[in-house]
Amino acid sequence: MTLSGQTVVVIGGSAGIGLETARRAREQGADVVLTGRDPNRLREAAEEVDAARTAAFDATDPLALTAFFEDLPGPVDHVLVSGGGPYYAPLAELDFDEARQDVERHLFTPLLVARLATGAVRPGGSLLFISGTGGRRRAPGLSLIAAMTAALPALTANLAVEIAPVRVNLIAPGFVDTPLSARLLGDALDERRKQLRETLPIRRVVGPEDVAALAVHLMENTALTGATYDVDGGQQLV
Repeated sequence: MTLSGQTVVVIGGSAGIGLETARRAREQGADVVLTGRDPNRLREAAEEVDAARTAAFDATDPLALTAFFEDLPGPVDHVLVSGGGPYYAPLAELDFDEARQDVERHLFTPLLVARLATGAVRPGGSLLFISGTGGRRRAPGLSLIAAMTAALPALTANLAVEIAPVRVNLIAPGFVDTPLSARLLGDALDERRKQLRETLPIRRVVGPEDVAALAVHLMENTALTGATYDVDGGQQLV
């Protein structure tokens, strides 16, 4: 029970990687605080992991996010920010309003969480962000996600210095078999799973439990800060 007596906050914890991390943290003895946009889905997730506390709000709303942190009953030990999906579009078709919202989700929301964490996370505790590895490829339609993929490791490393002794790390998954992936791929999901099983060095698809295991390790290991950790089953190698 390596997280026994600690409090883990999962922003975006009603499904996928966030929920699996909450589940694993709870198994390790932590009290879990879950947030999500959908109250019904959040309620179901909270019942599943026996969450100590929940809050339904949109994490990209600065006022709601600030109010959530101010309303926490006391210091917490770890905060995981599970971001939404990326926005893909060729430059000629780029919706700049959607692009600005994507930057808001993936850059400004983590910045605000980091500022709020300085007063909410105990010294030596951790702040974890979720990014991805898909934007490291070069192809039409990836300009925006490539910029976000490059920005977040730099942001993480700098925040690890600026808000120390709170530790800051970034997890960068490749394809993860989650409800979000199912929504993004639709009917192409099974074919993508088949392709990955045949081509990845690990010969299986990465699941949310793989990412959650890394997240909990980063919470537990107090020597780790300022780094980006890939968990993609070797997807970048093939």
